[in-house]
Amino acid sequence: MASLANIRENPVWAHAAPLGVFMAFLMVPGLVLIDHPDQPWYIRAPEQWVYPIQTLVVAGVLAFFWKHYAFRPFRGFGLAVILGILTIAIWVLPANLYLWLGLDDPDGEKWYRFLGLTPRLDGFDPSVFSESRSAQISAIAMRFVRMACLVPFVEELFWRGFLMRWLVDTDRDFRKTPFGTWQLKAVAITTLMVTMAHSPVDWLGAIIFGSAMAWLAIRTKSLGACVVMHAVANLALGIYVLVTGQYGFW
Repeated sequence: MASLANIRENPVWAHAAPLGVFMAFLMVPGLVLIDHPDQPWYIRAPEQWVYPIQTLVVAGVLAFFWKHYAFRPFRGFGLAVILGILTIAIWVLPANLYLWLGLDDPDGEKWYRFLGLTPRLDGFDPSVFSESRSAQISAIAMRFVRMACLVPFVEELFWRGFLMRWLVDTDRDFRKTPFGTWQLKAVAITTLMVTMAHSPVDWLGAIIFGSAMAWLAIRTKSLGACVVMHAVANLALGIYVLVTGQYGFW
């Protein structure tokens, strides 16, 4: 069995473990959820306590492996900001088209939901703490920390920092492949896997976002720029959700 010290020295673990731990926590709410108004908030909305714990634990994993991460060169941040805002605008557009067009066809929704044409009104909702304004604010704050600070590091370290480089040449240490190396197979497989990691309703947005992120990585050769793009996109999405009440995007 590998010792903790050996694990810490392993660059593959360093890039994959944060996302693995993050994904493991996503299974917890489904194990304890009982969606009934008579249940206390921590049973009917377990994500309200699971996600903050997830954020703290995964942040600890990132800190544990931090010496392995190389975000330089620090360039392309302006382009990253523009792409982050643009791709999120495209991501939320289908849900708005659904509402604007007044679509309400249960049979049709079985196919056009794959294009994102479905309402996104049900999801994370801080109003579960309706009796405590401070609890609502704390829930929202932790949600933004998770979305805009944690997720960009976790996902970009694995998808672009490790997987896209490893796929270029699976027979050698991925670190020998410069970040942002162009290869169609690596870009296509990575983007496909990013897409499949999301719900079908988000597949169109994920394809566009993942493709734009791969292009940014290739153009800037900067993992830092990819983290910035992802952070800006998630921050913009969070603000959008609070303004519109479309909590299904959370």
